[in-house]
Amino acid sequence: MSINFKKFVPKPGLVNKQGRLPDPAELVCIEVPKVFDQCLIKRCLVYAEGPDTTTTDCELRSDPLINPKRYISSKDFKISLLNVDKIPLKNNPDFKKIVLHYLISFYADYIDCDGRTKSEFFEINRVDVIGKFYCPDSISQATTTLEEYQCDKNIIKLEMVADALNGEILTDEHGDEVLDITLGYYIIVKCELVVQLLIPAYDYCPVPRVPCEEEPEEDPCEIFERAPIPKFYPDQNLEPLFPDPDCIDEEDIL
Repeated sequence: MSINFKKFVPKPGLVNKQGRLPDPAELVCIEVPKVFDQCLIKRCLVYAEGPDTTTTDCELRSDPLINPKRYISSKDFKISLLNVDKIPLKNNPDFKKIVLHYLISFYADYIDCDGRTKSEFFEINRVDVIGKFYCPDSISQATTTLEEYQCDKNIIKLEMVADALNGEILTDEHGDEVLDITLGYYIIVKCELVVQLLIPAYDYCPVPRVPCEEEPEEDPCEIFERAPIPKFYPDQNLEPLFPDPDCIDEEDIL
């Protein structure tokens, strides 16, 4: 069954059924970063003096705090790629040994003895080595009249999800109260190369017909009146008094 292109309105969305899209209007050439290789770095770090390891970091302890009472949480995690060393492997220069120098920063909130919320800033310098990573060099060389344009077509990119798994206020060897953080994070390391790709296209994305929504202001009491009555008690952790005949194990029958 042919698809009527005139009745089809191209727009971004999920393609949940095969055979429901008409033939594309054209094949277009676009220039985009393409991922050639990627891998995952997973770390759980605690404070420890001395050189950093895969499980410890000497920068996960705060400066001395004044009358801290309780750790709350951490926020505003950011990652910055400081430097990348790419060392070609002898047997295959397209594969490289990658040495990553990156910086993770975040704020840790705590409450002092006067009930005030304070923040402590952490910066974690890390070095990780990827022994074998497919990161080929671009064959073509590009230049442009725009100075801000990225001409280096080989890109190492980091994407991170991080969280402070624990925070502990304790007294150090000098008698000062400090905050130790247990940091857990995932980093996806990507090697991207700017390439030209040929893709099917319908047209430019249409201008949206639906206007931007505005959240109307409502009376808090009206919202309260419409809200369901909350549970007054937690769920009881009870077990059945009698076994369910449909769940009887065959071994019990035998």
